[in-house]
Amino acid sequence: MARTVWDSSVGKKTVMAVSGMIMLLYLVVHVIGNLKIFFGAEEFNHYAHWLRTMGEPFMHYEWALWLVRVVLVVAVVAHAVSAYQLSRRDIRARPGKYVHKKARASYATRTMRWGGIILALFIVWHILDLTTGTVHSGGFQEGHPYQNVVDTFSTWYGNVIYIVAMLAVGLHVRHGFWSAAQTLGVGSRTRDRALRTVADVLALLLTAGFLAVPVGVMTGVVS
Repeated sequence: MARTVWDSSVGKKTVMAVSGMIMLLYLVVHVIGNLKIFFGAEEFNHYAHWLRTMGEPFMHYEWALWLVRVVLVVAVVAHAVSAYQLSRRDIRARPGKYVHKKARASYATRTMRWGGIILALFIVWHILDLTTGTVHSGGFQEGHPYQNVVDTFSTWYGNVIYIVAMLAVGLHVRHGFWSAAQTLGVGSRTRDRALRTVADVLALLLTAGFLAVPVGVMTGVVS
């Protein structure tokens, strides 16, 4: 049954919708945590330490954090594989281009695929920058995330990469939230306007929240 569902287009769209919602929940929690940087180094570093100790003493050090990471990796892989296979299936179904393009297609819709690639590359860079410190500028300090964030956004390329990626996040969320609602059967003729409004507001708040951090560093509010 699982294989039958996965092989169908509806099944793949459902996997995309559910995995997308998991990642969206993570983004909401993540942006709230990021904004704690405006309350100073001590509070932000304490929050980062808490992420590694949450679940104690029932769970061992970092077990809960690794559980979250595993769920996110599964969600990202499932989302990407479903999107790729649906895209290939769509191309095979219509090998020739449409005579007339859909004029009503939004910018976010037309750039979902490229946005997904941008975000995939950003995730790799973000981990290497602020988790492992492999590509971090200015000397990575283990256990000092506040200083590491300031270092990253003190470079022009760190800001450019992050800002471009967060704009892609906003576009992706805007289209993806509404699309997931349709796939999961939440949407209807009477709810579509409300769902689109929620998608717009959510995308705007997430984008503004994430961009507030590099802007804070560039303006000296966070230093």
